[in-house]
Amino acid sequence: MTTTNRQQFERAQQAIPGGVNSPVRAFGSVGGTPRFFVSGTGPYLTDVEGREYVDLVASWGPALLGHAHPEVVRAVQDAAARGLSFGASTPGETELAELVEARVSAGGRHPIGKLRLVSTGTEATMTAIRLARGYTGRDLLVKFAGHYHGHSDSLLAEAGSGLATLALPGSAGVPAAVAAQTLVLPYNDEAAVRAAFAEHGDRIAAIITEAAAANMGVVAPDPGFNRAIGSIAREHGALLILDEVLTGFRVGEAGWWGLEASGAVPGGEDWEPDLFAFGKVIGGGMPLAALGGRADVMDHLAPLGPVYQAGTLSGNPLAVAAGIATLRAADAGVYERVTSVANELSAAVSDALSAEGVAHVVQRAGTLFSFAFATESPRDYAAVRRQEAFRYPPFFHAMLSAGVNLPPSVFEAWFVTAAHDSAAVGRIVDAVPAAAKAAAAARPAD
Repeated sequence: MTTTNRQQFERAQQAIPGGVNSPVRAFGSVGGTPRFFVSGTGPYLTDVEGREYVDLVASWGPALLGHAHPEVVRAVQDAAARGLSFGASTPGETELAELVEARVSAGGRHPIGKLRLVSTGTEATMTAIRLARGYTGRDLLVKFAGHYHGHSDSLLAEAGSGLATLALPGSAGVPAAVAAQTLVLPYNDEAAVRAAFAEHGDRIAAIITEAAAANMGVVAPDPGFNRAIGSIAREHGALLILDEVLTGFRVGEAGWWGLEASGAVPGGEDWEPDLFAFGKVIGGGMPLAALGGRADVMDHLAPLGPVYQAGTLSGNPLAVAAGIATLRAADAGVYERVTSVANELSAAVSDALSAEGVAHVVQRAGTLFSFAFATESPRDYAAVRRQEAFRYPPFFHAMLSAGVNLPPSVFEAWFVTAAHDSAAVGRIVDAVPAAAKAAAAARPAD
C-alpha cells in the first residue's frame, strides 16, 4: 500500500518523541509535514511518495561529493564485507588520522599533532572541553551566544539553531551548577572577551568557538577575531578550541582555519588553535567525528594521561572507510565546483528577493551561505534574532512545493555539493521567483 509523508510522520510520533530523532527535522519553525526520504543520488533525494527533490541540506554538510557517491559507497561496502566492528584498533584509523593531520596545514604550519576519533560532533566538543579542563586544572568555559557545539550539558546556553528554532533559552535537565561553569559572551566582541578574562582569567580553561558560525545562519568572524581570542586565551594560560564540525573540509580543503591561515580570508594569518573538533564531512555521512591539536595537550587523554575518554564504536571501520574515501576524493576541483554553485545560487536568490522588494542580506563563510531577512548583515546572535524570520516559512514551502529541499529553519546554513550540475542548479533557480513572492507577501503573526 502506498504510504505518504503524513502517514509516516503520524506513525513516527507514536514511537519516537516528536516523531524525529533530531528536533529541527520536525519542521517546528516552518510548519507542515516533514519529508521522509528513502534514497539519495548526487544532488537529489526521493521521499516515500516517490517525489524527487534537489537537496540543499546535504545531510547538514557531510555529502560534500553528493549523495551515494560511488567511491564512498564502494569503500563502505568493502569495509562491511570485512566486518562491521571489532572493538579493537584497525589500520584505517591511523590512515584517517594521518590524512587529517596532513590536510589541515597552511603556510608550513601543521597545528594537529595528534587526533582522537569519536562518533559524534557532540562527543568531540565534549571531550575537547574535558581535555582543556584536565590540562589546565580550571573549570570555566567561554562560549559565544548563538554558537552550537552539541548538546552536552555545559553548552546549551544560547546555542543557536535548534534552540532558536524551538524558542528555548536553554534545556531542562541541565543543573544550574553545571550551567554556571559556562560564560556566554556576544560573538565578534573582542572587548567582552577581554573583560571576561580580566575578571575570571585564572579560572577559565578554554574558549570554544565555531570557526565560522553556521548554526544561527552563517555569521563569519570579523577579520582577526579568531586570532585575537586565541591570543587572549594564551595570555591567561587558557586554550582555544576551534569547532570545525560544520566548516571542517566543507568550506575549503583545510577548513576555515586553513582559509584564514593561508590568507584566503583576511586578518587570520599566523595563528593556531590549541584544539580542533571535526565532524560531518570527516565521516562522509557515517557517524564519525574527531578532536585533535597540540600533541602535548592530546597526550593528556587516556591511556597516556588522566583525562578519560572511550567509545566502543570509536573509529568504526565503516565510518573510517567513508571518511578516507570522501577526503581523498575531495580535491581542488570539488571545492571549485562547490564554490561556483554557492556563488550562483546565493546570487540568484538574492536577485529574486531584491526584485520583490524583500530586505535581506546574503551571509557567507567560504562555500556556506544563508539569508537573513534584515537590512544589515548581523554580526552576533542578538542581531540574527531581530530579522524578519516570519518571511522564511512561506519561502521554504514554496521551494519545497517546487521540489527543492531547503533547511527547515532560517537559523541554518545552506549546503551545496559537487554533484549539483547545471540541471540541478537550473531547477533551483527556476523555483526561486515564486518563493521570493511568497516571502514578500508574508506578514508577522498576530
